[in-house]
Amino acid sequence: MIEQIQKFTDSAYFTNALKVTIAAVIPVLLFTFWGNFEIGFTIAVGAFLTYPSDIPSSLKDKIQGVFVAVLLISGANLLVNLTYPYSWIFYPFLAILIFFVSMLSVFGRRATVVSFSVLLSVSLAFAHLGTGWELVQHVLLLFAGGMFYLLISLLFNYIWPYRYLELQISECIKLTAKYLKLRGDLWNPYADKKAIIEKQLHLQVELNEIHQNIREVLISNYSGSSNQNRKLLIVFISLLEILELALSTSFDHNRLHKKFEKHPKVLLTYQTLAYNLASSLKRLSKGVKNKNKFVPKNNLIKDLNALELAIADYSANLAEIEASEGVFMLTTMLQYAEKQVEKIKIVQRAFSSKISSHDFNGKDNDLEKFLIPQNYLWSNLIENLSFSSTIFRHSLRLTVTILVGLVISKILYFHNEYWILLTIVVIMRPGYGLTKKRSFERIFGTIAGGLIAFGILYFVHNNIIISSLTILCILLGFSFAQTNYKISATFVTMYIVFIFGILTPNITEVLQYRVVDTLVGSLLAFLANHFLWPSWEFLKIPVYLEESIKANKKYLKEISLFYNKKGEVSTSYRLARKNAFIEIGNLMASFQRMAQEPKSKQKQLPQVYKLAVLNHTLLSSSASLGTYIQSHKTSSASKAFNVVVNTVTKNLDHAIMLLNEDIIDEAEKTDQVDLALRFTELKNIRARELKEGIPLDEEAFQLKMQEAQLVIEQLIWLTNLSENILKTTKLLMEPESQN
Repeated sequence: MIEQIQKFTDSAYFTNALKVTIAAVIPVLLFTFWGNFEIGFTIAVGAFLTYPSDIPSSLKDKIQGVFVAVLLISGANLLVNLTYPYSWIFYPFLAILIFFVSMLSVFGRRATVVSFSVLLSVSLAFAHLGTGWELVQHVLLLFAGGMFYLLISLLFNYIWPYRYLELQISECIKLTAKYLKLRGDLWNPYADKKAIIEKQLHLQVELNEIHQNIREVLISNYSGSSNQNRKLLIVFISLLEILELALSTSFDHNRLHKKFEKHPKVLLTYQTLAYNLASSLKRLSKGVKNKNKFVPKNNLIKDLNALELAIADYSANLAEIEASEGVFMLTTMLQYAEKQVEKIKIVQRAFSSKISSHDFNGKDNDLEKFLIPQNYLWSNLIENLSFSSTIFRHSLRLTVTILVGLVISKILYFHNEYWILLTIVVIMRPGYGLTKKRSFERIFGTIAGGLIAFGILYFVHNNIIISSLTILCILLGFSFAQTNYKISATFVTMYIVFIFGILTPNITEVLQYRVVDTLVGSLLAFLANHFLWPSWEFLKIPVYLEESIKANKKYLKEISLFYNKKGEVSTSYRLARKNAFIEIGNLMASFQRMAQEPKSKQKQLPQVYKLAVLNHTLLSSSASLGTYIQSHKTSSASKAFNVVVNTVTKNLDHAIMLLNEDIIDEAEKTDQVDLALRFTELKNIRARELKEGIPLDEEAFQLKMQEAQLVIEQLIWLTNLSENILKTTKLLMEPESQN
C-alpha cells in the first residue's frame, strides 16, 4: 500500500497537480483570512484555467506559452462580458469567438491546450457576468491567478530542474522494459502471437507520446556543458537504440519454432535472457524514480554465457551442415543480446557515475532536427478552413453545440447555464469514440462524486475538515485527469460540492442542478459528434497508412544507403528511424479510435489491423537488417541486393498509389522470374567470393556465411511483407460491395 502511494506521488501527473493545487489554494486561504473569499476564489479560477497550457517544453516556450494563454483567457472573459448585454451582437460574436479559438488547434500541441483553456474561460464567463469596475477587477484577478500559477510552475522548475525529465525517463525505461518482455514472450512455442503483437502496437502508441515529451524538454533545453543534460540525453538515445535492437530480433517465429522443435532448450535460454534484460530495465526504472542506487539483480553476463553454451550444445548434437543455418541464426540473436546488454550497461552507468564522451560518439549532433517544428503561420489556419479538415469540422460542431446548450439553458431557465457549457467543452473531442467514452465517465463521476460528497456533508459539519477534504479532492482530481477521467470527474465533483457546502446551505439543490446540467451537456456533445459533420476514422485511415508506409520506405532506403556506403550512422538515418516508429504508432492510434466507433463505421477493420501488423513487422525486419549492418563489418553491397531492395520499395510505392486511388502502371510490376534469379545470385555470391578470394580463417568464414544468411533471409522476408502490404491495400481500397 505504501509503495503504491509512493509510486503515485512520484509521478509527473501528481507533481503537475500539486502545482495547480498550491497556486489555487494559497490565494483562497489568504484572502479568506482577510475576509475576501471571492477575490481569492477568482484568482484560484485564473490558476485553474491557466494550468492546462503548462505542457512539456523548453523554459522559454513555457513562459511565452503560459503568458499568451493568460492574456487570451482574460481577454476572452472580458469580451464575453462586454458583449453580453447586446444580444444582437453577442450571439454572432460568441459563435465567431468559439469557432476561431477552437481553430487554434491547427498550430500544434501547445495551441491545442491554450485553445482548451480559453474555451473553459468563455464557459465560466457566464458564471460571473458584470459591468464597469467590477468586470475590470474580475478580469484582472483572473490574470493575476494565471501569472501566480506561472510563478509557482517556475519555482518548481527552479527547485527541481530535472525532476520532470527524470520521471519521464523512468517511465520510458519502464515501457521499454515492457516492450522487451513482450518480445521475449514470442519465443514461447505456444504463445498467442496475435495478442502479443497487438499489445506491442498499443505500447508503441504510449512510447511515441513519452518520447515526444522527452524530446520537447530535453532537446529544447539541451546544454552540452551540463553533465546532467548529457547524462539524460545519452540515456534517452540508448533507450531508443535498445528499442531498435528489440525490434531487430525479427524472425518468422513459426518457422523458427519448427526448426528448433527438437531443441527447445536453446530458445528457452534465449527467452530467459530476454526476460532478464527486461527485468534489469524495470528495476533501473524504479531506482531512477525513487533516486535509489541501482543494484543489479540479474547477472546478464552469466545469461549471455548460458546462451553461448546452449548454442554450442545445439551445434555439437547435429552434423555441421545440418546445424549451420540454426547456428548462424542463434549467433545473430546472441550478438543482438550482447548489444542490448552493452546499451543497458550505458544506461546503468549514466545513473551511477559520470558518462564518457565515447558513449556519445557524435549522437548529440543536429538534435534540433528531432523536434517537431511549431509554425504559427496564418497560412496554416487558412488551409484548414474547409470540410476536409478534422479541426474545422470539430470547431464548427463545438460552436453549434455550445450555442444550442446556451439556448436550451435560457429557455428551460437552468440554474447554472455555464455547467452545461463546461461539460460540452471538457467532453467534446474531434473523435466520436473519445467523446462517447468521456460522456459516460463524466456522468458516472458526477453522480458518484455528488453522492459521496453529499454523504460526507451529511455527517461532517466542520468547515476546517471540509476545506481540507476540498484541497485533497482538488489535488486528486487533477492528478487523475490524464490517466483516469472517471476518477478525476468524481473528485472534481466532490470539491465543487464541498465548496458549495461551505458557501450555501441548500447543497441538495446544487447537486441536482449539477447532475442535470452534466446529463444535458453530455447528451448534446454525444449527439453532435454523431450527427454534425462527424469525422469518422475510416475516412482518415488511408492517410495514416500512407504516412506509415512512406516512413518505412524511407527507413529502408537509409539502411540500404548505409550498407552501400558504410561509415558512421547519419542524422538522416536516425531521423528516418524516429519517423518510422512515430508513424506506426499514429496508425495504431487511428485503429484504436476506429474500433471505438459504431460498428457501421468500422469499415474493413480486419484489413486495417492487418496492415498495421504488416507495417510493424516490416519495420521490425528493416531494423534487424539495419542493426546487423551497423554492428558488423560487412562486405560490399551487391547489385542483386540493391535490385531486391528496389523491388520492396516499388511494392510500397504501388501501395501508396492505391491509397491515393492512382492507377498502377502494369509495366512497372515486379518481374517475379527476375526476382527469383536475384535471390539465387545472392545465395551464390558469398560462396563464389570465398572460393575465389583470399583464404579465410574459420571465424572470418563464419562471419561471411552469417552475413549472407541473415541479409538474404531479411530480404526475402521484406519482399514477402511488401507484397502482402500491396495485396491487403488493394483489398482495403476495393469498393465495399466487392469485399
